[in-house]
Amino acid sequence: MLNQLKTILKEGETEIFEKKSRFIATVRPVKSEEEAKQFIEEMKKKYWNATHNVFAYQIGERNELQRFSDDGEPQGTAGMPVLNVLKGEEAQNTAVVVTRYFGGTLLGTGGLVRAYGKAAKEGLLAAGIVTLILYAKYQITTEYADSGKVQYEILQGGHILYDTQYADKVTYTVFVKSDEAEGFEKKMVDIFRGSSPFEKQGKQYGAWQGEKFSLV
Repeated sequence: MLNQLKTILKEGETEIFEKKSRFIATVRPVKSEEEAKQFIEEMKKKYWNATHNVFAYQIGERNELQRFSDDGEPQGTAGMPVLNVLKGEEAQNTAVVVTRYFGGTLLGTGGLVRAYGKAAKEGLLAAGIVTLILYAKYQITTEYADSGKVQYEILQGGHILYDTQYADKVTYTVFVKSDEAEGFEKKMVDIFRGSSPFEKQGKQYGAWQGEKFSLV
């Protein structure tokens, strides 16, 4: 798993007009090529009377799978500009369908490239590109006497104190950036004088959206 990646978490849609042609960009997160194909077919059915339904998507940790289609537009003027936007924004596991309703005026090669690229970019902005960070999840159980010191170290290190449970002992749920996990564990061992009162519970992606942290 990559320590960091960019993607979208929700569907987005926008539309633009170029010389009376209407371009509708629909963007959706996808985890597989099957999901991408289902999304494309859904958009083709929704906009069955459109002049073109151009698409592009890229999938995989390193965007190993990339596909696009001009759907009848002149070669290189539609699908590739949409894919180039995805590549430029480094949006992983993302599919875009740009639907065009022809307005009666030819846009020319350059005009088509600009229009499809602009629509795709606006669609991604509508969906909201986020940076996912890989976190290691820990559960730390401590006596009340040590809880203040433990909490201080968690927050001083810039880690995420996700939850606190109070019972006969204090239990913290903490998320630490994956590349900082080794240092965090060493710090906890130092605090507890050589013992390891924490349980590592795997890894998970999380994202900050404004002031809100959410797990993915």
